[in-house]
Amino acid sequence: MASSGEDYLVVRQRQIERKKRILTIVSVVSFFGSTVFGVVQLVQRSTHSPPPVTATKSPESLLQEQAKGYELVLQREPNNQVALEKLSLLRVQMQDFKGAAEILEKLVKQYPDKQEYKVVLEDMKKRQGKSDRSN
Repeated sequence: MASSGEDYLVVRQRQIERKKRILTIVSVVSFFGSTVFGVVQLVQRSTHSPPPVTATKSPESLLQEQAKGYELVLQREPNNQVALEKLSLLRVQMQDFKGAAEILEKLVKQYPDKQEYKVVLEDMKKRQGKSDRSN
């Protein structure tokens, strides 16, 4: 009787080992299969879709786009201090001293205690006068 119990344990142990091997093989095949499938999908996508075209924009057009963005903000919030400041700086970069001076005048009226606005406004008026004389 002891031998039939031992035979059963040996047979059972072999069945368990066989199931482990089968499970291991299936797991490895599944892992590599999914990896290959992912790589194939990636390669197909990269070969079928053309690379994106990046249009280079001129600095002037970038400044104009930024200015439009601040103008949109000012349509919603006409007294937005940050938008007014940034827009005036953009106008200076675009050599629009008259436009910058108009914005700075508005800032000086809204914030009369800010001396920086007054100084920059006077500078803008000087630049505007120089650019008017050169034209």
